[in-house]
Amino acid sequence: MNISVVVHGDDGTVVDRLESHRGVLTVARSCAEISEVIALCETGLADAAILAGPPEEIETHDIDAMIERGVPVVVLCDDAAQGKRLGAAGAYVAASGTPAAELGILVTRARAELGHRERGPDPAQAGDPAGRPAPKRARVVVFWGPVGSPGRSLLALNYAVECALDDQEVVLLDADTYGASQAVQLGLLDEAAGIAQICRTVDSGRFDATKLERICAPVVIAGARMRVATGLPRASRWPELRPTALRRAVLALQEGCDTIVIDVAASLELDEELSFDTAAPQRNGVTAAMLRIADEIYAVGAADSIGVPRLIRALEEMHEVLGELEVKVVFNKVSAANVGASPRQALAETWARFGPDVPVAGYLPHDPAAVDAALLAGSALAEIAPHSGLRVAVAALAGHKIRAKVPLLRRFAPSM
Repeated sequence: MNISVVVHGDDGTVVDRLESHRGVLTVARSCAEISEVIALCETGLADAAILAGPPEEIETHDIDAMIERGVPVVVLCDDAAQGKRLGAAGAYVAASGTPAAELGILVTRARAELGHRERGPDPAQAGDPAGRPAPKRARVVVFWGPVGSPGRSLLALNYAVECALDDQEVVLLDADTYGASQAVQLGLLDEAAGIAQICRTVDSGRFDATKLERICAPVVIAGARMRVATGLPRASRWPELRPTALRRAVLALQEGCDTIVIDVAASLELDEELSFDTAAPQRNGVTAAMLRIADEIYAVGAADSIGVPRLIRALEEMHEVLGELEVKVVFNKVSAANVGASPRQALAETWARFGPDVPVAGYLPHDPAAVDAALLAGSALAEIAPHSGLRVAVAALAGHKIRAKVPLLRRFAPSM
């Protein structure tokens, strides 16, 4: 494993430290200007950037520019206040005298959290370089899937509710830049769009987990309380969601809750840069950024003759655009009418024959009556149809075990 790094603002000590160690980090270039570092990130010559210059001269938009190009940033800083500011911007902060071996561990972990997979030992098992205990970090769960309304938003909402019913502090983010629907599902009238307010707050530079949580609307369903950041009411407002701002928001929210559930759009292609001479806003960059930082990704596909091929092609596209990501497949709307007799067995056999090497995490039954009732009431299955087969399956997916209500059979004595 060899990681090329670009070092900025160094007087020679950091480069000497890295080259004399001869570890996983290889110095590709030492730069005096931050613009040169960004240019190297754009050309793909840098796998990571180490900023060793005065921390007060590092701007958050420079860090954003590097992260948007898939390059993690490590800042060497001994000032606590500056370190907190740069850490909130998405950089990884280490002391200026950090040994080369520990920098290698930190850079490897940073790349892994951006979705890059290195050959060699898992950096998550290496522990903190300074020996500090790991801070509280919420689990990030992303629901994604191909076009065609396979049920991403419905499952994201009900999954979040099940986690909340399991005594977890849950935040649900509607990050769909094409057709946000969580506010509609919950009967909320929110033209302000909580997700856009979060991005604006992050861009202001004055935020923490508590402030971001307060932006999210509190919702109580079936006695469980969670917070929801509603999506954009109009698709034309998509430039308000910057991938780096939302990524920083998720990193901050991870310190204050247990589970973050994110509903994202289907599209993944990142071809906006081909149409502009300069860095362009990326409508699909939000989906890519959320998938890269996710701890769990559920790829939702409709269980029919159209949905399954769409899911296969979408997973292939994900691999081409984002590389290797750990994904779990969920087949939704499973019924004998769509698949035939023994639908679960038929889907499993079809997936084993034609699908990629991705595990199937669940088969969710088609229950339009329960879904329509929940949508009409502006609530979730746990409150409207608590004993439906679909609710039981979603709860199992979230690790919240409940039992379906089985009607009792009355026995009558034969008449004489």
